[in-house]
Amino acid sequence: MTKALIVIDVQNDFCPGGALAVNEGDQVVGPINEMMNDYPLRILTQDWHPAGHSSFASVHSGKAAFEVTQMPYGPQVLWPDHCVQGSEGAAFHPALNTDRAAMIVRKGYNPAIDSYSAFFENDHKTPTGLEGFLRTKGITSLMLAGLATDFCVAYSALDAAKLGFDVTVDLAACRAIDLDGSLDRALEQMRAAGVTLKG
Repeated sequence: MTKALIVIDVQNDFCPGGALAVNEGDQVVGPINEMMNDYPLRILTQDWHPAGHSSFASVHSGKAAFEVTQMPYGPQVLWPDHCVQGSEGAAFHPALNTDRAAMIVRKGYNPAIDSYSAFFENDHKTPTGLEGFLRTKGITSLMLAGLATDFCVAYSALDAAKLGFDVTVDLAACRAIDLDGSLDRALEQMRAAGVTLKG
């Protein structure tokens, strides 16, 4: 077993009707469920914020959602409150086949720092533990899919490439937020890092 599928944040709040809905976010569910047949190891990530998380615009007086502010670890987009622990919005999309996951990586639970990547928090230093799990399983090749292409998927792909994994992103099984050109930037960064973009 050398390859794994990592499914990024296919949660209600990122799907139509959710607090931070990605356009057509629910359209990734069918392709991802089919992809699970092709990978012996499947891992899901789950955005899992405590209420009042520092990345929420609602906790910054005078700031609006999608503004960028400076945090101790660098620039941070301020988001609408989303994926709050235990909420319906934080739950996986009901049609996603979660039973086949070997592991669920919860991220963003530290109230002081956001976490886009499946591998590191946004300080780019604090690990989630996913790398160690993959290494112990002998995984060298990763396929990524999910939400959103230009944030959590791209950050995960870039970190995985930096860690030496062979990384592919299936764009047909991803959807983007595309905030001020963020999708084009993310695609460019992934290509430059040696990530294979499929679809």
